[in-house]
Amino acid sequence: MTDTKALTIAATTDREILMSRRFQAPPQLLFDAFTKPELVSQWLLGPPGWTMPVCEIDLRVGGAYRYVWRGTDGTEIGVGGVFREITPPERLVATEKYDMAWYPGEAEVTMVFEDDDGATWMKTFMKYESKAARDAVLASPMESGVSDSYDRLDTLLARSAS
Repeated sequence: MTDTKALTIAATTDREILMSRRFQAPPQLLFDAFTKPELVSQWLLGPPGWTMPVCEIDLRVGGAYRYVWRGTDGTEIGVGGVFREITPPERLVATEKYDMAWYPGEAEVTMVFEDDDGATWMKTFMKYESKAARDAVLASPMESGVSDSYDRLDTLLARSAS
Protein backbone atom coordinates (compact mmCIF):
# COMPACT_ATOMS: atom_id res chain seq x y z
CA MET A 1 0.00 0.00 0.00
CA THR A 2 1.57 3.26 -1.07
CA ASP A 3 -1.04 5.79 0.09
CA THR A 4 -0.74 5.54 3.87
CA LYS A 5 -3.74 7.85 4.35
CA ALA A 6 -6.00 5.52 2.39
CA LEU A 7 -8.76 3.87 4.35
CA THR A 8 -9.19 0.24 3.42
CA ILE A 9 -12.37 -1.67 4.17
CA ALA A 10 -12.70 -5.40 3.57
CA ALA A 11 -15.03 -8.21 4.54
CA THR A 12 -12.83 -10.71 6.39
CA THR A 13 -15.52 -13.27 7.31
CA ASP A 14 -19.23 -13.57 6.61
CA ARG A 15 -19.91 -11.47 9.74
CA GLU A 16 -16.85 -9.22 10.00
CA ILE A 17 -15.41 -6.10 8.40
CA LEU A 18 -11.84 -4.85 8.81
CA MET A 19 -11.10 -1.14 8.40
CA SER A 20 -7.48 -0.03 8.48
CA ARG A 21 -5.48 3.15 8.06
CA ARG A 22 -2.02 4.38 9.01
CA PHE A 23 -1.69 7.62 11.00
CA GLN A 24 1.45 9.72 11.55
CA ALA A 25 1.17 9.67 15.35
CA PRO A 26 2.20 7.30 18.13
CA PRO A 27 -0.33 4.75 19.43
CA GLN A 28 -0.96 6.66 22.69
CA LEU A 29 -2.12 9.79 20.84
CA LEU A 30 -4.43 7.70 18.67
CA PHE A 31 -5.79 5.79 21.67
CA ASP A 32 -6.47 9.11 23.45
CA ALA A 33 -8.28 10.45 20.37
CA PHE A 34 -10.73 7.53 20.63
CA THR A 35 -11.21 7.62 24.41
CA LYS A 36 -11.28 11.27 25.50
CA PRO A 37 -14.61 13.05 24.85
CA GLU A 38 -12.95 16.42 24.27
CA LEU A 39 -11.00 14.87 21.38
CA VAL A 40 -13.62 12.46 19.98
CA SER A 41 -16.15 15.27 19.57
CA GLN A 42 -13.69 17.20 17.36
CA TRP A 43 -13.17 14.57 14.68
CA LEU A 44 -15.75 11.72 14.79
CA LEU A 45 -18.34 13.68 12.84
CA GLY A 46 -19.01 11.87 9.57
CA PRO A 47 -19.98 14.05 6.61
CA PRO A 48 -19.17 17.79 6.54
CA GLY A 49 -21.59 19.93 8.56
CA TRP A 50 -22.41 17.33 11.21
CA THR A 51 -21.74 18.02 14.90
CA MET A 52 -21.59 15.85 18.03
CA PRO A 53 -23.59 17.58 20.80
CA VAL A 54 -23.40 14.47 23.03
CA CYS A 55 -20.11 12.65 23.63
CA GLU A 56 -19.97 10.68 26.87
CA ILE A 57 -17.28 8.10 27.67
CA ASP A 58 -16.98 6.11 30.91
CA LEU A 59 -13.63 4.49 30.07
CA ARG A 60 -13.60 1.34 32.18
CA VAL A 61 -14.51 -2.28 31.51
CA GLY A 62 -18.30 -2.34 31.88
CA GLY A 63 -18.48 1.43 31.38
CA ALA A 64 -20.63 2.90 28.64
CA TYR A 65 -20.18 5.42 25.88
CA ARG A 66 -22.82 7.47 24.08
CA TYR A 67 -22.56 9.68 20.99
CA VAL A 68 -25.26 11.75 19.33
CA TRP A 69 -24.59 13.38 15.97
CA ARG A 70 -26.66 16.23 14.56
CA GLY A 71 -26.94 17.02 10.87
CA THR A 72 -27.39 20.42 9.31
CA ASP A 73 -31.14 19.71 8.95
CA GLY A 74 -31.48 18.86 12.67
CA THR A 75 -31.52 15.08 12.15
CA GLU A 76 -29.98 13.26 15.11
CA ILE A 77 -28.30 9.85 15.14
CA GLY A 78 -27.44 8.21 18.46
CA VAL A 79 -25.20 5.25 19.20
CA GLY A 80 -23.87 3.68 22.36
CA GLY A 81 -22.24 0.63 23.79
CA VAL A 82 -20.27 -0.91 26.61
CA PHE A 83 -16.51 -1.33 26.92
CA ARG A 84 -15.45 -4.97 27.14
CA GLU A 85 -11.66 -4.60 27.07
CA ILE A 86 -9.33 -1.64 27.53
CA THR A 87 -5.58 -2.12 27.06
CA PRO A 88 -3.93 1.29 26.55
CA PRO A 89 -2.54 2.12 24.08
CA GLU A 90 -2.85 -1.12 22.08
CA ARG A 91 -6.46 -2.30 22.15
CA LEU A 92 -10.04 -1.24 22.77
CA VAL A 93 -13.12 -3.51 22.53
CA ALA A 94 -16.71 -2.27 22.84
CA THR A 95 -20.21 -3.05 21.67
CA GLU A 96 -22.07 -0.76 19.27
CA LYS A 97 -25.82 -0.30 18.91
CA TYR A 98 -27.63 2.54 17.15
CA ASP A 99 -30.80 4.08 18.61
CA MET A 100 -32.55 3.74 15.27
CA ALA A 101 -30.89 0.60 13.99
CA TRP A 102 -29.90 0.73 10.34
CA TYR A 103 -28.44 -2.77 10.59
CA PRO A 104 -29.87 -5.64 12.63
CA GLY A 105 -28.57 -6.28 16.14
CA GLU A 106 -25.46 -5.15 17.93
CA ALA A 107 -21.86 -5.14 16.74
CA GLU A 108 -18.63 -5.80 18.59
CA VAL A 109 -15.87 -3.37 17.64
CA THR A 110 -12.23 -4.25 18.31
CA MET A 111 -9.68 -1.51 17.68
CA VAL A 112 -6.00 -2.39 17.52
CA PHE A 113 -3.31 0.31 17.50
CA GLU A 114 0.00 -1.06 16.15
CA ASP A 115 3.20 0.97 16.47
CA ASP A 116 4.98 1.46 13.15
CA ASP A 117 8.20 3.35 13.90
CA GLY A 118 6.44 6.34 15.50
CA ALA A 119 3.34 6.07 13.33
CA THR A 120 0.35 3.81 14.01
CA TRP A 121 -1.56 1.29 11.98
CA MET A 122 -5.10 1.35 13.27
CA LYS A 123 -7.16 -1.72 12.55
CA THR A 124 -10.85 -1.83 13.41
CA PHE A 125 -12.57 -5.21 13.35
CA MET A 126 -16.37 -4.92 13.33
CA LYS A 127 -18.22 -8.17 14.03
CA TYR A 128 -21.95 -8.23 13.37
CA GLU A 129 -24.69 -10.59 14.50
CA SER A 130 -25.30 -11.85 10.97
CA LYS A 131 -24.09 -11.75 7.38
CA ALA A 132 -27.17 -9.63 6.56
CA ALA A 133 -26.06 -7.01 9.10
CA ARG A 134 -22.50 -6.99 7.74
CA ASP A 135 -23.81 -6.67 4.19
CA ALA A 136 -26.09 -3.77 5.16
CA VAL A 137 -23.08 -1.90 6.55
CA LEU A 138 -20.97 -2.63 3.47
CA ALA A 139 -23.78 -1.37 1.22
CA SER A 140 -24.19 1.86 3.19
CA PRO A 141 -22.31 5.13 2.58
CA MET A 142 -20.37 4.44 5.80
CA GLU A 143 -17.01 4.45 3.99
CA SER A 144 -17.20 8.13 3.00
CA GLY A 145 -18.25 9.21 6.51
CA VAL A 146 -15.45 7.20 8.13
CA SER A 147 -12.93 8.53 5.61
CA ASP A 148 -14.00 12.15 6.28
CA SER A 149 -13.74 11.57 10.03
CA TYR A 150 -10.31 9.96 9.76
CA ASP A 151 -9.07 12.90 7.68
CA ARG A 152 -10.18 15.22 10.52
CA LEU A 153 -8.50 12.86 13.02
CA ASP A 154 -5.28 13.06 11.02
CA THR A 155 -5.37 16.87 11.29
CA LEU A 156 -6.10 16.71 15.03
CA LEU A 157 -3.21 14.27 15.58
CA ALA A 158 -0.82 16.50 13.66
CA ARG A 159 -1.76 19.45 15.90
CA SER A 160 -1.40 17.30 19.05
CA ALA A 161 2.01 15.97 18.02
CA SER A 162 3.47 19.45 17.44
